[in-house]
Amino acid sequence: MRRVAAFVALLLAMSLNIPPSVQAADWPTRPVRVVVPFGAGSATDVIPRIVFDQVGREIGQQIIVENRGGAGGTIGEAAVAAAEPDGYTFLTTSSAHTIAPALYSKLSYSVADDFATVAAVGSVPNVLIIAPSRGIKTIQDFVKEAKANPGKLTFASLGIGSAVHMSAERFRFSAGYDALHVPFKGGAEALNEVIAGRVDYYFCPIATALPHIKAGKLLALAVSSPTRAPQLPDVPTTLEAGFPNSDYTFWIGTFAPAKTDKAIADKFGAAIAKALSSPEVRAKLEAIGAQPASISREAFDKQVKTELGTYAEFAKKTGMKIN
Repeated sequence: MRRVAAFVALLLAMSLNIPPSVQAADWPTRPVRVVVPFGAGSATDVIPRIVFDQVGREIGQQIIVENRGGAGGTIGEAAVAAAEPDGYTFLTTSSAHTIAPALYSKLSYSVADDFATVAAVGSVPNVLIIAPSRGIKTIQDFVKEAKANPGKLTFASLGIGSAVHMSAERFRFSAGYDALHVPFKGGAEALNEVIAGRVDYYFCPIATALPHIKAGKLLALAVSSPTRAPQLPDVPTTLEAGFPNSDYTFWIGTFAPAKTDKAIADKFGAAIAKALSSPEVRAKLEAIGAQPASISREAFDKQVKTELGTYAEFAKKTGMKIN
């Protein structure tokens, strides 16, 4: 009996000391959960679902996308930061990830320390849209009117620190005018208010705005991305229009709890990169106005760290704060 007990104890000890490389080689043996900290139907939800459908085929396991929205994405992020770092829970979030520490002074997690960068997924240009009935034709005319009516123009967002809010604030601060922020719970409601003329403008994800622009219900004045959007080649960037430091990259990326085995994170990142190279996936993303990521994990990690500093400073200058 003692020999059996000793043998069992030996096996248990050995199982607890399996080299990480062996664990990574076997990963995954069951479905993988990806938490999206925003609601269903948002760009941060739709884009990953397209990509992870293919990633699931690459790794031979189902990817379960779980929406855990609220508090600017921080509820879902906190859940992933506290999750078991076993390679079966990941976070796919937006660029709101890097502004959160500047907005929330009581976060239960550290964006810098509690996550490991896995892969960039893609980016979405935000486009400044207004109702054609306003009679404004160019971004320069828009700014002229905003300055002539300080604090009277209204702009929609999905809450403080959201990607659309950051686009609006970066541009407003660069252009030098005051406007009234009107947050909405969902993008559809914000869009409808701009179309109806009850809210003056909105930096909307291009995928959402494009059908209405083509139908003539909305006018596109500029995009906040560093380069022009292929879907709107005649619409200038805010930088091209003469407003320095007005650009904002609305990216989507995947992260793991910080202590996740690096070999597993690398394996998952490689599967994401392979999925993004698929012509079928690229076509689906481009059809909704998204641009598949083409930067390495290392470059994306550096970008995230740079943004943490950039947007902390920006939030301080503009007085952006939630608690």
